[in-house]
Amino acid sequence: MAGVDIGGGHAKRRSLDSEINMIPFIDLLMVTISFLLITAVWTHMSRINADVRVPSARPDVPQEPVDVEKSLHVEMRTPDKFTLIWKMGPQVVSSVDVARKDDVTEDNGKKLVRYPDLAARIEQEWKSTASHRDASDTKLDRVVLHTGDETPYMYLIGAIDAISQTHRKFTDPQSGKTENVPAFNVTFAVN
Repeated sequence: MAGVDIGGGHAKRRSLDSEINMIPFIDLLMVTISFLLITAVWTHMSRINADVRVPSARPDVPQEPVDVEKSLHVEMRTPDKFTLIWKMGPQVVSSVDVARKDDVTEDNGKKLVRYPDLAARIEQEWKSTASHRDASDTKLDRVVLHTGDETPYMYLIGAIDAISQTHRKFTDPQSGKTENVPAFNVTFAVN
């Protein structure tokens, strides 16, 4: 306990000394410090890398060319088909439709959805159009999955499983070990 002395009182008056319990204040201070430290880490992790290489920013300075990579966009917003679209930035390179056949099975009381036609077509598209096929290439090709807000979770997992069935050889530059890894890095589109 901590005490506060505000000067001696007169004999006929009551004492002006009082004690303030400092433990709750210290507890509040420790919780506040912990909260600030934790949220500081989260704020750093949520940052998006951005740069200012806009053509109109400084016309007198030559601009560095920005490498735009091909990415595969998988549209599964309609119940009857998947649309596979290869894009280079906003430009569409190629597009193909795949019939959507929901192969629903049950395993230990859990429903599983498989899309074998989608998996086969994605592997075919990767072999003909993908950018990162060499075993020494450390990058993966990117797939952007476009779904509706109402799409059930098991269908999302089925589509991700179909995309992840395409594998490629990858040689680790440090160890020299070669292994099969998924050919695509899957991300979701923002609706």
